[in-house]
Amino acid sequence: MDEQKKTYYIDVGTGHITRNATSSTWSYKIQANDEEITQLRELFDQNYSTEWKNFFRAHVPYVQYHYDRENDAYDNTIQQVYGMLYKLGDNEAKSHIESMNILPK
Repeated sequence: MDEQKKTYYIDVGTGHITRNATSSTWSYKIQANDEEITQLRELFDQNYSTEWKNFFRAHVPYVQYHYDRENDAYDNTIQQVYGMLYKLGDNEAKSHIESMNILPK
């Protein structure tokens, strides 16, 4: 069953997903079906949880950033978020994500 794609507006910083362009600030406009939005929401939720772990880890001075699995997990998930936004986004979103050079080649 091919679900109908709808327009959504995304703010990566807050993890906010909305269908209304005027209800809040947004950075990316995408076309997605319900399953794709659920996947994107799960990625945002995963990063929110990881941010809390990073907050607590930041208060442990002997763990260096480059040996920190939580930071690696956050980085990996944010790449997945931008990958989805690139795949589902309009031309402006794709162009902006390309200019960030965040996605693997």
